[in-house]
Formats: sequence, structure tokens, C-alpha cells
Amino acid sequence: MKAFRLEELEAERAANDGAYLQFLRERHMSVGLYAVDRGGADPQQPHSQDEVYFVVSGRAALTVGDETTPVARGSVVYVPAGVPHRFHHVSEDLRVMVVFSPPEG
Repeated sequence: MKAFRLEELEAERAANDGAYLQFLRERHMSVGLYAVDRGGADPQQPHSQDEVYFVVSGRAALTVGDETTPVARGSVVYVPAGVPHRFHHVSEDLRVMVVFSPPEG
């Protein structure tokens, strides 16, 4: 078993001065914590993997392709591989668990 605590993951992500911390990588998936602070920009480009976003905290809008939806704590969104997407109008610091399949990178 591998178990993680969100507070520890967030501290490690912040200590490494990065917006993204991959904390689990297995044969068929990887999982990370992504952060966009209030008012910040999300520069990500389409990925070659399918993704599932689970919003841990914060508020923003998420555009996937031509569709936009508000997201907040508890939101879960699937993003197919290759589809442009980004978080925007981040009104509260956003923390998102990201599952990639197959693993990112």
C-alpha cells in the first residue's frame, strides 16, 4: 500500500517551488497535485494522456475544448488526451489532484 496526506503533499510541492508535484507513478497511471493560486494563470498544453481532475480546494472555471464549467471542491472532470484545456478565473487558491493514464512523461 502507498498512502499520502494532502498536507504533506502540498508542503512538498510548495517547497519545490513548482505548480505540480507527481507523487505516484505506476505502470498504468500517475497521480499528482496541481496548484494555481488566486488570480494566477494556467499555462498547460494538451497532454497525450487521458486525465481526471479532482478539485481538492479552491474555485475556478475550467475550459475543455469548447466547453466551460465552474469547478470547486469536490468537482471531478475527465479530459480526453489531446484536448486543449485550462483553468481560468481562479477566484480561490486552486488545488487539484490529477490522475494521468497512461502515466505522464
